[in-house]
Amino acid sequence: MSSSHGTRPAAALRRPRFRERPFGRAMAEYWESPSAVAAFAVTLLVILAALLASWISPQDPYDLAKLDLMDSVLAPMEEGASGRAYALGTDEQGRDMLSAILYGLRISLSVGIMSTVIAFAVGASLGILAAYRGGRFDAILMRVVDLQLSFPALLIALVLLVVLGQGISKITLALVIVHWAYFARSARGSALAERNREYVEAARALRLSDARIVFIHILPNTLPSLIVIATTMVARAISTESTLSFLGIGLPITEPSLGLLISNGFRFLLSGKYWISFYPGVALVVAIIAINVMGDRLRDVLNPRLKR
Repeated sequence: MSSSHGTRPAAALRRPRFRERPFGRAMAEYWESPSAVAAFAVTLLVILAALLASWISPQDPYDLAKLDLMDSVLAPMEEGASGRAYALGTDEQGRDMLSAILYGLRISLSVGIMSTVIAFAVGASLGILAAYRGGRFDAILMRVVDLQLSFPALLIALVLLVVLGQGISKITLALVIVHWAYFARSARGSALAERNREYVEAARALRLSDARIVFIHILPNTLPSLIVIATTMVARAISTESTLSFLGIGLPITEPSLGLLISNGFRFLLSGKYWISFYPGVALVVAIIAINVMGDRLRDVLNPRLKR
């Protein structure tokens, strides 16, 4: 009798953790969707272009020694003073727009991914701990989350940047503060459904530490929903950063993202020089749509009950 009771908790711990559907089967279904494959390919292409910007860019757009004001505001495929044609034209400072877009993609993606990873870690940890421990900590955390989510994210980020100032680290911190609450709420909801299940009770019976139960046993079951949120949150962070940079309070002119590139060419639109804003805008829209489509498809395959 004692031996059977002694082995039951260990057996419960060996049960599969992902209950929604096997992860391998879900990912196999993901690759069956042409739109999902296309979105993944475009996202991968965007990331590679950003990572390899220093090697594939025709010009270092922020090296003043390589800029020529005689080549300013050239139309696409127009030749400059040096005899070289610029595929996407140049801006008012003579920067090659193709090179500026590649470098801007790198900055926008860096801010979006870094802020999402940090917000994921902070929000998921706090949300799961709140669900597992309950009590006053859970109540206080959820009131803070409810209060923050009652305000527009862009407004909170704008106020934070007015206080913090400009810079990559400042806007990353602002986006972390804005987005952690989304992960905390989702992680708490998923963890509440898991904390009283058999494998958690078995872990308690084996007197495992709370940290081990939370991060080794409960966290894996919350990952499917958190992965979907993280994917779409990267796109949201890029969009928010671009909006703030367009307004002139995000990144400084020395670290121009796609939003700042769009802002730089905005005043030239009425004079017909569309390319300074148009091509960075196309790159921004393509990146955001590809990431969002990939996230939507992940949501469908990881949790079919949410499929529209």
